[in-house]
Amino acid sequence: MTTSSYPLLLLLVPLSFVLTIYLYTYPIVQGCGFSRPPKSSNEAAPFRLLALGDPQLEGDSSVLRFDNGYLPSFEELQRNISAADSLWQRISITRHATSKLTSDISRILASCRKRLDLWGNDYYLGHIYRTIQWVTRPTHVAVLGDLLGSQWISDEEFGNRGQRYWQRVFKGSQKIKGEEMEGIHVETLSQDTSWEQKTINVAGNHDIGYAGDMNQERIRRFEETFGKVNWETRFTLPSSKTVEARSSAPELRLIILNSLNLDTPAVDPDLQRETYKFINDAIMTSRPVEDRTTATILLTHLPLHKEAGICVDAPFFDFYPDEEGSGVKEQNHLSYDASKGILEGIYGMSRHHDAPGGGLGRNGVIITGHDHEGCDVYHHIPTATAQESRSWKAERWDTAVRLQNRTVPGIREITVRSMMGSFGGNAGLLSA
Repeated sequence: MTTSSYPLLLLLVPLSFVLTIYLYTYPIVQGCGFSRPPKSSNEAAPFRLLALGDPQLEGDSSVLRFDNGYLPSFEELQRNISAADSLWQRISITRHATSKLTSDISRILASCRKRLDLWGNDYYLGHIYRTIQWVTRPTHVAVLGDLLGSQWISDEEFGNRGQRYWQRVFKGSQKIKGEEMEGIHVETLSQDTSWEQKTINVAGNHDIGYAGDMNQERIRRFEETFGKVNWETRFTLPSSKTVEARSSAPELRLIILNSLNLDTPAVDPDLQRETYKFINDAIMTSRPVEDRTTATILLTHLPLHKEAGICVDAPFFDFYPDEEGSGVKEQNHLSYDASKGILEGIYGMSRHHDAPGGGLGRNGVIITGHDHEGCDVYHHIPTATAQESRSWKAERWDTAVRLQNRTVPGIREITVRSMMGSFGGNAGLLSA
């Protein structure tokens, strides 16, 4: 080592040390953390949700395949040279094969690069999850759909990506147990600390498809690997000691909804009926709209309807041709009617002032994915128009301050920006 190398080492070694520390403490440096209850700044909120959007794990379908071998041109060259009659013919064959050989080598390098990219992406996403979890200490973790990169992959490939999901990206985390997703599961917040090591998985269109290509088989393999597509659980505050107290104690309701077949046409009407039955059951088992001691957090993939210009994704629908079932092929948001059903059904809001609770509905928030850029809006019913003609509108949260009160029916929807590298490895933190 020459003397001139020492100044460079004196620069690189401390720089590497500082950057390594930053990689594991960047949430602290950037001020990431859960909000604390306003009445007690020294105590953490009892419910702290880490929400991650659209990791979209790719796999073998995106890697170049070598069905004819890694160097087919070299094998061809060997055969042609063996059959050549003269030296000049062998030279000509070799020159001609050079470009093909170069192409084969380029394909091999591209395949190696893609495999390295997949490996690195898995650990990049895993680093985001583990670092933020370690720094912020959430009580619950949710991934808001599009866990994988395509609904069209084979069962074998689906299983391979699912294994990478649990063993690389969310290593150390667990799937929610089956009994915790059956019926109405009620427990006290902080009583079961194993929730900190579990991951709530929301189904996305790249996991099970849109309404036009969602089928029983795709639902089956998703639920076997990641958990149910429709379920709910409820948490009460730790202060509730008796059964009578728990029945009226403040309650946090967590609803996980498959919103991908709410719109029509659906290729499998039975699956669609199951989703609507789940919503109706959730409405029927809700506390009265007037009850201000409960709040509902809805976790779903598709954002609610909003006009163009509010978020990056504008309203968009595409459908399969008639010969392929005419079902929904792609959509950016839920339709207006499906969104209205959630707002007025699950949350019980109404444009009629004489409705239960004055039409103001239940407390809560809606957390969605799908739009990789993310968005933060306030859905409300404007009061400036006649009651019968009033309809739902969405405004950016930061410009809707005047509406955020208990005199106008409304609710906040947060679309969490994707955690993929091209979107900055984002994460959402919600406390209650």
